[in-house]
Amino acid sequence: MRRVTVIVATYNGLRYLVPCLRALEAQTFREFQILVVDDGSGDGTLDVIQRDFPAIAAVRFPTNGGLARAHNAAIAASDGDYIVLLNNDTEPEPQWLERLVATADACPDAWAVACKLRLWDRRDRLHAAGDGFGADGVPRNLGVWERDEGQWDTRRWLWGPQGGAALYRRTALRALSSAAIGDPFDASFFMYCEDVDLNWRARLAGYQTAFAPDAVVYHHLSATGGGRLASYYVGRNTLAVLVKDLPVRLLRRHWRAIARAQLRITRESLRHLREPAARARFRGQIAVLPMLPTLLRARAIVQARRAVSDDALEQDLIADRPQSLRGEVSSSAHANVRQSAGAGAGGACEPGGYRGW
Repeated sequence: MRRVTVIVATYNGLRYLVPCLRALEAQTFREFQILVVDDGSGDGTLDVIQRDFPAIAAVRFPTNGGLARAHNAAIAASDGDYIVLLNNDTEPEPQWLERLVATADACPDAWAVACKLRLWDRRDRLHAAGDGFGADGVPRNLGVWERDEGQWDTRRWLWGPQGGAALYRRTALRALSSAAIGDPFDASFFMYCEDVDLNWRARLAGYQTAFAPDAVVYHHLSATGGGRLASYYVGRNTLAVLVKDLPVRLLRRHWRAIARAQLRITRESLRHLREPAARARFRGQIAVLPMLPTLLRARAIVQARRAVSDDALEQDLIADRPQSLRGEVSSSAHANVRQSAGAGAGGACEPGGYRGW
């Protein structure tokens, strides 16, 4: 069994995938396998991998079934103790994987390790320093758009990793998996917020996420899935997460903030209805309705497995009011971006060090 399997899912993203694979080949850490999932691409991805990257394993689906399904299939086909997911439109720094693994080794209580994602074209700006979750029900990319000036260089426990570049323990993924709730990702989400759902399930189970601030990846935004597609699935899946994962007491406590956030999104969508991304976001909010029976069945299982108190989960939530959501519904480039959050309190990687936000 290899120590690490790095999984890169791709769909018609060959122009981004090749630089990503070259960056993986240049990693200083060497005890890893690369596994590419070609999710129904029509751009010759598999031919290029077989010709130019013969040492890289590949799994191919004839049709696109979504990122969640692709990741599940690759995890099942892999054998690493650590599973690392990496978006195809990224470029990791040479020591990225070495630093992720070192943090995981140093933090045996961590189910996952988050890293820094910076913007591809503005390399001093953050896209995410891990994930958070707002009391208004809106997922947050921690530090998004901030200039990286060391404010996120403290090792700390986070609410969860950003799924575009993250390390997971195989044992934790197995423990969080079932066909009814996600295996380990919920394939009904298709793409977007499937990592938020998994983060919630891990947090409800009492798991902790470590942070490796010196592990850095550069990320194109929505290079192979943005605009209308992102707006639709973010609109739908944000609500699906609330239905499936939020405990009743937190829903009762924060329903006004959650309702205000969703109504604000609806108003912004309707105001910009001529724009495709805005229409898609509005359709996504409505599209959660047919999912409700399945989500409620999954909710019963997820909540029955809880191992964390409402008070502890309350401490995780980010209470600040997010900035305007206009960029999410009216700009294709930003349609899938979660809201920002300031730095929160965190502990070092020692058992019981989690202090929440």
